[in-house]
Amino acid sequence: MTITLDQTIAQKQHTWYATLLRSQAFWVFVAIIAACIFLSFATDSFATSKNIFNITRNVTFTAIIALGMTMVIIIGGIDLSVGSVLCLSSMMLAITMHAGYSLEIGIAVAIVTSLAVGAFNGVLIAYLGFPPFVVTLGMLSIARSLAMVASNNTVVFEFGPDHARLLDLGGGAWFLGIANPVLYMLALAAIVGFILRWTKFGRHLYAIGGNESAATLTGVPVRLIKVAVYMISALSAGIAGIIETGWLGAVTTNIGTGMELQVIAAAVIGGASLVGGVGTAIGALVGAALIEVIRNSLGLLGINAFWQGAFIGGCIIIAVAFERVRQLRSSE
Repeated sequence: MTITLDQTIAQKQHTWYATLLRSQAFWVFVAIIAACIFLSFATDSFATSKNIFNITRNVTFTAIIALGMTMVIIIGGIDLSVGSVLCLSSMMLAITMHAGYSLEIGIAVAIVTSLAVGAFNGVLIAYLGFPPFVVTLGMLSIARSLAMVASNNTVVFEFGPDHARLLDLGGGAWFLGIANPVLYMLALAAIVGFILRWTKFGRHLYAIGGNESAATLTGVPVRLIKVAVYMISALSAGIAGIIETGWLGAVTTNIGTGMELQVIAAAVIGGASLVGGVGTAIGALVGAALIEVIRNSLGLLGINAFWQGAFIGGCIIIAVAFERVRQLRSSE
């Protein structure tokens, strides 16, 4: 049977629409748009330029770490240490610059610190067979304790000769008035999206998450990739820590507390499956955006901020329910 060009195009369009409608990230994006429209009419301050600027800037820290977390979840892992790694990396940056070193050296120290933590986690998980939950839960405590020891549990708010450069790095708006953290987030999302979609490394991640035994039998270097993924996750937390330090202008040992739960929530809400094999960069962004819109809207609507956890938890349950429905449909 001969298929005409028009039929081929129509089939591709149908497939594209069907894929879009099955995408959890798409429906989360629709929910964000609906919430923004509602809040624009329900409050006088939501649609203001100042509030939009704050929302877009605040979402970046969760979104950047969620990009790394999504890669971990794709391979079927979990990383509970990212909030503490953010704290440790921020503190190492602050202490290094406070001692009189340049911004570049401070950033290098922060990045090396985060990569070392990620490598430690990855080696224990990939080569020694430790459960990811246990390893990263332990590192959650270890990394924050190291930050307390390094700073003597004090606030660091003076960053030496390059103090102004650091604040401009995290708090400036170099391009079209867009907050610098947003530009970093978009650039990192593009890199992660390209890796997941177009590289052999990305295909290996999905293969490991889909069936690790099969991936091993086909020659995928599973252990090395696991170590690399946990290093990327820690690196994303370190980058977020550097940016947040420049934005806040001070570092305390409480920074990043509880952030791991928000990051995991963002990844799951955006469509990443906790059983592995599923996840996208755009999903991490829209998941983080929904969490920030919820957080922002509670204050504007006069709702007690203590309800934030309930709303986010509800979104996670709904997201998992959608994933379960998809699995049941695909198995039929």
